[in-house]
Amino acid sequence: MKKTAAIILAVSSTAACAQSSVNMYGIVDAAIVGENGGSNGRLNKITSGAASASRIGFRGTEDLGNGLSAFFTLEAGARIDTGEIDASGTIFNRQALLGLKSKDFGAVALGRQYTPYHTTLVNIVDPFNTGTAATSKNLFPDFGSNIRTSNTITYASPRVHGVDAELAYSFGEQAVSSAGRQFGGAIGYSDGPLAVRLAYNSKNSDVAATGTTAGVSRSLGRNFLLGANYNFGWIKLHAGYGVDKGYNSAPLGNANNPYGGIKPVASTDGRELLLGFSAPAGPGTILFSAMHKDDRTGNNQDANAWGIGYLYGLSKRTNLYAAYGHIDNKNGAGYTVANNTEAGTGNTGYNLGIRHTF
Repeated sequence: MKKTAAIILAVSSTAACAQSSVNMYGIVDAAIVGENGGSNGRLNKITSGAASASRIGFRGTEDLGNGLSAFFTLEAGARIDTGEIDASGTIFNRQALLGLKSKDFGAVALGRQYTPYHTTLVNIVDPFNTGTAATSKNLFPDFGSNIRTSNTITYASPRVHGVDAELAYSFGEQAVSSAGRQFGGAIGYSDGPLAVRLAYNSKNSDVAATGTTAGVSRSLGRNFLLGANYNFGWIKLHAGYGVDKGYNSAPLGNANNPYGGIKPVASTDGRELLLGFSAPAGPGTILFSAMHKDDRTGNNQDANAWGIGYLYGLSKRTNLYAAYGHIDNKNGAGYTVANNTEAGTGNTGYNLGIRHTF
């Protein structure tokens, strides 16, 4: 009897140390979107994910004991307007990662993941969290591999006295070549109403030689981003300053000649500045941001942008939103009013939408 009880106790103890959970989550976002000012004229449509990209995901954790746990995330994007997957030929295009986390030493993960540059822009700099027609994407280079990368290993430290850091390295997976490699990191401080973060991103856009085809060498594309916000209670202030240097450091959201004439050129030496706020207003929240792009190449394609929005919560999970954005392009610059999932086609845009999270 004592032997049986000991066996039961041992099995129960093992099960308790290896508890696991899997949760399904997602966002369903749809909006009426209007765009104007481009060579294609006025465009009105239904769009999926204007404020936050529509998605369905699965998160799981397993307690391995002694403060160590395993975790995973699988996240697929969906288009509410058509019912399609947001990127053809993919399943979990948004995130696909597996890792280990220690309470004392931080977390390491492998897979397709967000860059530290993007998470700093979303969580610290932009009052619109890179969504709606007032998104920071209108002037900041938050496109392509500046957002997320495949074949990536990341490390996130625990927060100690308000300070934490993260690192990311993406393998180019090219034989005898550094082509396609990308590295990034961020360090931040958060205490009470103040949050400050500095992020760095570096990517190699070389083309590796194949057979008789010669390789192509290009300058490294580098991004620096310093962001901060401060919550006074009655208003939350946001600020961000970015520096972009090198090839493909600042890809245009819409590089397909949106305004006609000479095709716009992506800047290889630029600066961005954002100032904004969010504040309670009536039953909802009002958001505002103003941005400036300083192109320091010979093209001198500067731009100014501003945007305003309003969020109204119907419940903790469902809200209505309205947003407007406008860009003044200089010297043939090609910046377009985007939203969370689209690059846009003109210099003016609006969104009227609904978003539900689960």
